[in-house]
Amino acid sequence: MSNSAQTSASSRINMLLDENSFVEVGAYVTARSTDFNMTDKETPADGVVTGYGTIDGCLVYVYSQDASVMGGSMGEMHAKKISRIYAMAMKMGAPVIGLVDCAGLRLQEATDALHGFGELYYNQTMASGVIPQISAVFGTCGGGMAVSSALADFTFMEEKKARLFVNSPNAIDDNYVGKCDTASADYQSSMAGNVDFTGSEEEILSQIRSLVTILPANNEDDLSYDQCDDDLNRVCADLENCVEDTGLALSAISDDNFFMEVKKAYAPSMVTAFIRLNGTTVGCVANRRAVYGEDGEKTAEYEPVLNAKGCRKAAQFVDFCDAFNIPVLTLVNVTGYKADKCNEKTMAKSAARLTSAFAGASVPKVTVIIGQAYGTAYLTMASKSIGTDIVYAWPGATIGMMDPQAAAKIMYADEIRNSDNGAALISEKAAQYRELQSSALSAAKRGYVDDIIEARDTRKRVIAAFEMLFTKREDRPARKHGTV
Repeated sequence: MSNSAQTSASSRINMLLDENSFVEVGAYVTARSTDFNMTDKETPADGVVTGYGTIDGCLVYVYSQDASVMGGSMGEMHAKKISRIYAMAMKMGAPVIGLVDCAGLRLQEATDALHGFGELYYNQTMASGVIPQISAVFGTCGGGMAVSSALADFTFMEEKKARLFVNSPNAIDDNYVGKCDTASADYQSSMAGNVDFTGSEEEILSQIRSLVTILPANNEDDLSYDQCDDDLNRVCADLENCVEDTGLALSAISDDNFFMEVKKAYAPSMVTAFIRLNGTTVGCVANRRAVYGEDGEKTAEYEPVLNAKGCRKAAQFVDFCDAFNIPVLTLVNVTGYKADKCNEKTMAKSAARLTSAFAGASVPKVTVIIGQAYGTAYLTMASKSIGTDIVYAWPGATIGMMDPQAAAKIMYADEIRNSDNGAALISEKAAQYRELQSSALSAAKRGYVDDIIEARDTRKRVIAAFEMLFTKREDRPARKHGTV
């Protein structure tokens, strides 16, 4: 690599890409500023290694910041090198991967560096929804670079040494690192939701490789299909036992149990993940009530409700899938909305955002109701009412306004109050309500469910549905974009 020796920046590229596939672009570029004694400073490659190569034979463009050159700070030429990589990626329709270790703006170059940063933001915005963008933080990612990482579709973060922040923890009123390290991978992944995957440096590079191999190269040319060696009619025995942990359910129906969860640590009651069905990448959204470990023991439990964080997380994921023509599978098991002061502040807008994402997505959409589906929370979760193409339900699913017991108590309040055996009356009326209004059969009779399927047949039925929907074409009203 000519002017950029084997630093950690170039080593990361070599670990990420196929062996001997990297071609460096702009290796001899250096800073052109002469202010503040910059003429005496060596800036090899101006602190960023840029170029292209392959991952599993697929073309990708990469930039990797070199912290050994002025802290990896963003100068004018540094920014231009990255922007040029974006320009090439847009022409060729290939993903861009940024390996970040940046001290921020280069103070010696002031407005030149600031303008370069702005051009990078513009290029990232223009590339959004056209080519996949991946950012991986290995060192410092502060201030304006944090905004750049958030403009990417997926953000990875090294779990021990990496720092991601707009304002450093100690600069926040009434806070300090010892109290709450807002720049840590744990905080950014579990609390802020800005990070999709965490791990060691080696794990992150491996995860990026896996992600690139399942994503389309761009929004028009899908090279993500893979040969499926799994039985398309494979019966998933005991799948109904995964009704609480939908991560396990999705893994069970996927080709060779492939399952890649996105933002796993953030709002874990809402699953967003990629699986493979008949070799095709499918985006999945699912309500999760519990998590079970490998030993079968329950390690976490969640309320069967939508919360604001989960809605925003799912909406962002559905938008990505729709932009890149990735089909969406939804597993529904929800009874309502989270009722607390924190969620109430943003719950309506967040639920509206998810509803809009599902309704606005024109990709093939299949929903399976695996448990409860109550109220408008159910409508938000990709119901037939908001444009889902195919809706299935497991035999034991309940679909309606609310729990039949609660409905019976409201509708027959006077009779129950005057009855000698109120409990028996509630049970009787609840059973009637369940049969007439809340069963999977009653929903199917009204056309809100297309078929009632056995849980064990979910894989083959969903694969068949997506195969039928492969040539789907659906127009949307002429507009620049929605405003939800």
